[in-house]
Order: sequence, then structure tokens, then C-alpha cells
Amino acid sequence: MDFQYSEEQRMLADSLRRFAAEGWSFEGRRNASRKGRGFTDDNWNVLAEMGVLGLNIPQEYDGFGENPASMLVVHTELGRALAGEPVIPSSVVCATVLERFGSDAQKKQWLPAIAGGESIFTLAYLEPGRRYEPTPASTSVEARGEGFVLNGTKVLVWHAAAATSLLVSAVGADGKASLFIVPRDAAGVSLRDYPTIDGVRAADITFSNVELGADALVGTQGDAAAALEVGIDHGIAALCAHAAGAMERLIEITAEYLRTRKQFGQPLGKFQALQHRMADMLIQKEQALSMAYVAVSALTEQDVAKRRRMISGAKTVVAEAGRYVGQQAVQLHGGMGMTDELEVGDYFKRLTMVDPLFGDMDYHTQRFSEHMA
Repeated sequence: MDFQYSEEQRMLADSLRRFAAEGWSFEGRRNASRKGRGFTDDNWNVLAEMGVLGLNIPQEYDGFGENPASMLVVHTELGRALAGEPVIPSSVVCATVLERFGSDAQKKQWLPAIAGGESIFTLAYLEPGRRYEPTPASTSVEARGEGFVLNGTKVLVWHAAAATSLLVSAVGADGKASLFIVPRDAAGVSLRDYPTIDGVRAADITFSNVELGADALVGTQGDAAAALEVGIDHGIAALCAHAAGAMERLIEITAEYLRTRKQFGQPLGKFQALQHRMADMLIQKEQALSMAYVAVSALTEQDVAKRRRMISGAKTVVAEAGRYVGQQAVQLHGGMGMTDELEVGDYFKRLTMVDPLFGDMDYHTQRFSEHMA
């Protein structure tokens, strides 16, 4: 897979970086995080106009049909900007699931709406007491007439309050899991929304006798495991790129601080011990970026065991690197690094959240080990 930026990709990256100075300014992010959805409609519309939301959606569904490598371009820049929009859950995870497993009617209805920003999807798959287990156990679905009835609870649903539709996994009477499209405002859907530490939001959702039509089923019954794995793997690849971009920008912020902050009559950056710590941060960032390339490469890998190893290995290394870079940046800012007035804390919190999203280091270390050759 060729990871060299094409001219179009470079132009897109440059456009995103220019917009970031205004659209995702420090004050702008803080103001957006205080609102109910954690981001602004203006930014979301700009992302749609730039083609970010339809980047990997086929052209026949009003997208751009780019290959997975293009995710590196976009999500590295979004990570640098610390963007809080639900691009990954909607335009990466759910769009991939619908494109790979949805019916023709579902693709025609939903993929153009996702690409244009009119519809926001998110994945509801985690359940209480199940940690990161992707297959459902307590959320149930039963056939009724020509449709279905859904009951159960999902937790830690990323960007649920902003979503217009949910992809929900549920287990049937035969013990097999399926995926369903559920409007967030459907009767019987109740949501408890809360902020996460990095300025975005998640929610716990209860489904109480939610009636769904036959067209709500994604793919065929019993296909949830395969669909979830494909969608989540794409989400992890995008998240790795996002984290690498955030690390890159945080290192720049920290280096600038060390160049300007003086102690004993000279800049902190003159002290060799601090230079060594900055070098270690840079090494960790480069490793994370390399593993983001590995994760994206895995998306086209035909060997299932190898793909799982690559994805889980990348997620583990990136999460560990993010924690290291975030912690070092806070420490190198001294006492100021612990205050809420500096954006270094915002980057630290986002990088900390990279670990639990889509499975933490323990989960992916175990998954990696299970698929060793």
C-alpha cells in the first residue's frame, strides 16, 4: 500500500490544518465541549464540504471512494487539531459496516446522508459487565410480525447524543447476534448522556420494546460478529492516526514552551536532560505513526489472524505511546502543566482516552497473543 501523499491528499491535509487554527482553536474547543453535543454545526458542515465525511464512501453514494490509506491524511490532521466531531464513529465505523454489509436500499438511503453530514451514526455494542466483548449477551431482539422488537442496554456509546441513528447489536432467540439500524429518537429509546474526560460525550442507552421494521436489519441475521469486527478495525486504524497527530502537535507545543520558558537565566530547552526527554517523546510519536501505517495496511489483509495481530499490535503500541507522550508533556510544563489554562491538558486527556476506546491495552494484548502464528 502506497502511503505517499498524493497531490489531492496533500491539499486536503493543508486545508484541514489551515482551518484548524480557527475552527478548532483552544477557546473554540473549550466552548464546544460545554455544549450538549461537544462540537459545532459549523465545523461539522465544513468537514462535509471538504469531503472528509465521505472520504471512504464509494462515489456511487456521493462519496470520494478513497482507499483506507487516505484515512491517515485526514485523521492525523484531526488529531493535531484535537477535533471532537464524531467522524470516526459515523464516517469510518458505521459507514464501513453499511457499505460492506448493508442492503442496496440501506446504502442508497444512508451512505449519501453520512457523506453529506445530514445523518450521524454511532455504534452501540458494549454492554454492562462485558468490558470490551463485542458480541451482545443481554440486548435481545425477537421477530414480531414483519419486523422486530428490541430490548436491552448499551453503555459507553461514543457520541450517542449527537447521533441521529444507532447501529445496535442484539442477540436473537437462536443465540446469534445481528445488527440493526435504530433511530435515536425512536419510541422506547432512552439515553443518559455524560461527558468524557477529553471534552466529548458518551451515553448509556436503554431500549424498551423498541419496534423496528424489517428494513432495520443490517445484512443477514447472525452477521453481527463479522460486521462489528470490520467496523471496529477501521475505527482503530483511524484512531491510531488521530492519536499520532495529537502526539505530534503536543510535542510541538512542549518544544515551544521549553524554548521560551527560562530558568537560571536560560531557556529550559538548553538543559540536556530535558532534551533527552523530548527526544524520547519524539521516538514514541514516530513509533505510533508507524503503527498507524500498520493498522491501515491491515485493513486490506486477507489473512484474518494476521489482520487481527496487526490491528491489536498497533492499538497497544499507540495507546502506550500516547500515555507516555501525554504524561511527559504535562511534566515538562512543570506546575503549569497541571492547570486547566493550558491546552497541554486537553491533549493529555485525549491521548489518555485512546486506550479504552475500542478495547484497552490488556484486551488487545490478549487478542494479539491469541493470534500468534
